[in-house]
Amino acid sequence: MSKQNEKSPSEALKKRLFHTPKDAYATLDEAQIQSAFDYCEGYKDFINSAKTEREFVKAAIKTAEEKGFKPLDRDKKLKPGDRIYLNNRNKSLLLAVIGTRPITDGVSIAAAHIDSPRLDLKPNPLYEDNNLAYFDTRYYGGIKKYQWPAVPLALHGVVALKDGSTVEICIGENESDPVFCVTDLLPHLSSEQMKKNASEFIRGEDLNILVGSRPFKDDKGSELVKLNIMKILHERYGILERDFVSAELLAVPAYPARDVGLDCSMIGGYGHDDRVCAYPALTALLETQNPAYTAVTVLADKEEVGSEGNTGMQSAFFENFIADIATSFGNYARHVFQNSVCLSADVNVAFDPIYADVVDIRNCAKLNHGVVLTKYTGSRGKSDTSDASAEFMAIIRRLMDDNGVLWQIGELGKVDAGGGGTVAKYIADLDVDTVDLGVPVLSMHSPFEVVSKLDVYMAHRAFSALLGRE
Repeated sequence: MSKQNEKSPSEALKKRLFHTPKDAYATLDEAQIQSAFDYCEGYKDFINSAKTEREFVKAAIKTAEEKGFKPLDRDKKLKPGDRIYLNNRNKSLLLAVIGTRPITDGVSIAAAHIDSPRLDLKPNPLYEDNNLAYFDTRYYGGIKKYQWPAVPLALHGVVALKDGSTVEICIGENESDPVFCVTDLLPHLSSEQMKKNASEFIRGEDLNILVGSRPFKDDKGSELVKLNIMKILHERYGILERDFVSAELLAVPAYPARDVGLDCSMIGGYGHDDRVCAYPALTALLETQNPAYTAVTVLADKEEVGSEGNTGMQSAFFENFIADIATSFGNYARHVFQNSVCLSADVNVAFDPIYADVVDIRNCAKLNHGVVLTKYTGSRGKSDTSDASAEFMAIIRRLMDDNGVLWQIGELGKVDAGGGGTVAKYIADLDVDTVDLGVPVLSMHSPFEVVSKLDVYMAHRAFSALLGRE
């Protein structure tokens, strides 16, 4: 080595002692990069057809059954190698591959959520105002309300009828379908609106979806545009206005996920939070064969509104599922949980140089640097969060490094900037070692979020490492 290439003592010591995060493109070879890009083609296809939790569950079950998974039969004794799933009300899903080690050695858990911010139709949504028909909505999850007007929307969901049948609705995803939208005020007349702060710029009660303007062909009577819309819905789906009371209809962005950038290195689309972690958690489990520890993937609902209800992680459905598995082997769930480990598969904020002031650059995730390991979420003084122990953080670091997974550390913004939560604390409450690990996201909770393809692929490898651990 020539003298000019020799490192000084300080440089050599820095290399040995300092941690210098590297962009994945500087670390991976072309074959690995191509594998990441190929993997993301499957991801895009999946999320384009699964924009709601019901659609995700339906698609996941179809794929799982093709991989040999069967519904849990509580009367059948489980054995190593069994591949089972439990569908919780078509809105959350549990899958497991039974391992060879005793169930009391614990299970490996990848827990994601499959709901995303959106506009939900109210129970009595359809109305007419000045010869225009609208659906009245209540927004779901944390959104910036001003981002949703003037965006093409599709209508997804189900209508449950009194006779016990269910009608599935999906309008706006095919090129031949109509779309819907929330209208916006033209800039020429918005001087008063522009004086308001962002939270008041658009009121929640004004996020109403335009659905029609053509009246029923009759020169008598009122609400003829509404009547015509109901006529169309009845002819196509056999529903009456009263059936909206037992419906779950959601308005989501109508466009598909697309490559972003001239280099096609990113993916933009609706609902990366948290399908960008749920899909890798699912594919990792589907590929898991004969694990040592029983491997479990959780796909939960309602995280965006506090994990409430019987399909959210505060429900007993996950605890009961583990209890069913433990019982099959003559053991108790509590003995399984105390030795289990979990990666709470959820996203974190990606550093955006345009909005650099809200994050601590030394403790913030970046695109193309791999999955982000988040020791705690919450807000301000670590409020309302699970805080992973030092020992468990060391275990996960070693697991990632041993399996060639590129990872980085990250927090959800500066101390007093805000914060948020995940399902981690609800799993930790069951006496499970838990930490958040997921994909960094730009424009989180917007109708068009952005992620790195390499980071998505690293999420798949991270969950594969966990679920296949020895």
